[in-house]
Amino acid sequence: MDHVDPRLLETRAARVDAVLSRAPVLPVLSIERVEDAVPLARALVEGGLPVLEVTLRTDAALESITRIAGEVEGAIVGAGTVLDADHLRAVEAAGARFAISPGATAALYRAAEDTSIPWIPGIATASELMLGLEHGHRRFKFFPAEASGGIAALQSFAGPFPHARFCPTGGITAATAPAWLALGNVATVGGSWMVPPEAVATGDWDRIRALARESAGKR
Repeated sequence: MDHVDPRLLETRAARVDAVLSRAPVLPVLSIERVEDAVPLARALVEGGLPVLEVTLRTDAALESITRIAGEVEGAIVGAGTVLDADHLRAVEAAGARFAISPGATAALYRAAEDTSIPWIPGIATASELMLGLEHGHRRFKFFPAEASGGIAALQSFAGPFPHARFCPTGGITAATAPAWLALGNVATVGGSWMVPPEAVATGDWDRIRALARESAGKR
């Protein structure tokens, strides 16, 4: 691959940082019912977690992104589980402010050149990270975080890859998140512990708001 302009590296990193720096935790949301999207997002934003990842794992995902983007003040809604170029175009059209993938392919790297929203590729190994750096990216999802070596893996990446920063996701809990956040190369952590399925199913937004406050470090 041709040499990447250093200015492009800095611009891409800055655009991702502008999103990920807004909160220490990124809620990962798998929304089954569109009618839950707005009250769920409001509870999380009010609890101090404005950056939301709506995964493309359900039929309600794209409409949920559109509703949150249009109706929830303060929400920075993005899309997760973005697997191909069609997904990337669809989430941008739905109103997503950013996109995250669990991995990355050559086609996705090409599609990211044409999208207007920040895209965060997923990596699990040093080789995948090197490929992402080659394509001009410095910010990555580390997935599945616990299964891919956990905290020790990201500590090891810090030496040879000092400019890379990560959003580890996968197996992280309220109890383990602080240890991840203590790493110098971690921008934020992704997780779903603040959105228990039973609380979403019953519309217990007060509980989710309280869990969000705890996750955000608020009292």
